[in-house]
Amino acid sequence: MTNTPGEPAADPANAETRSPRPRRVLVLGATGTIGRATTRALVARGHDVVCFVRPGSIDASAAVRSLDSAAVRFGKATDPDSLMRDGFRNEHFDVVVSCMASRTGAPKDAWAVDYEAHINALETAKTAGVTHFVLLSAMCVQRPHLAFQHAKLAFEQKLIASGLAYSIVRPTAFFKSLSGQVERVRNGKRFVVFGDGRQTACKPISDRDLACYLADCLDDPAMGNRILPIGGPGPAITPREQGEKLFALTGRTPRFAEIPVALLDAIGWGLAALGVLVPPMKEKAELARIGCYYATESMLVLDQETGRYSADKTPSTGSDTLFDFYAQLVAGHASAERGAHKVF
Repeated sequence: MTNTPGEPAADPANAETRSPRPRRVLVLGATGTIGRATTRALVARGHDVVCFVRPGSIDASAAVRSLDSAAVRFGKATDPDSLMRDGFRNEHFDVVVSCMASRTGAPKDAWAVDYEAHINALETAKTAGVTHFVLLSAMCVQRPHLAFQHAKLAFEQKLIASGLAYSIVRPTAFFKSLSGQVERVRNGKRFVVFGDGRQTACKPISDRDLACYLADCLDDPAMGNRILPIGGPGPAITPREQGEKLFALTGRTPRFAEIPVALLDAIGWGLAALGVLVPPMKEKAELARIGCYYATESMLVLDQETGRYSADKTPSTGSDTLFDFYAQLVAGHASAERGAHKVF
């Protein structure tokens, strides 16, 4: 169930009870860390789950192991013919759950995956009898400046206008995206922050808690036909606080490297100018803009009245905390799969 600010966080173990109405679900983006966790949550609740994944992303035996008892089908979500032929196979499905996202956020990739592939899925879903589409979007689309944000928003609008029931989930930062400096600190290096590390904040959410929340969307009527911002339990955390906790866990004296945000801006503009002569630099310029965005914008609900980010208005769910995850990483009891979005 969803938690609002001030309510106790839900227990993921209790959340994974069997659904009162098991359905046939097609999952997109099932091989990512959140996609795998979501597939497990759906299977645990008794849904009949089919995962549609890219050829070569995982071999067949690994697919079965990593996705529990879900069926695995291979094809290209960017190809509408493959989506129908290899994914839906002219069979009936009740729900589509998409954890699919562009790998880099670069403009070409973003519009191909965050928009076009989702349009393909939406149109094919209608022919398969789907009545509910659950979309994993992103908190950062509230104040869009980047190609992938505009692509996500464009599909959100298409989904809302589609006539299908929808649940658009906009999570705050993920544990894996905030874990890139654990090794730096363990190796005695400085913790890198932009500015003084206090100008942004987020309410981090674990893969497991987010997966339970996505699975909740199938059974909780209050989560239908809504845009659902969501964060993890506890107060909002700044980058500075993340670094201080890592130093405490490793027993090291806090040492920070403060990078001026203006430097990121300058790099972005420089790469954009170079891109006029060297086209591949345009993509690098977009990646620099992405870095600058996350260095200056909080991953919290944007209060439309004040124009400021609000921790109080950012709902919470689950029980996993970022600092508990840091403790597991430092102790060697967990690992963070950060993929194409890693910075450090």
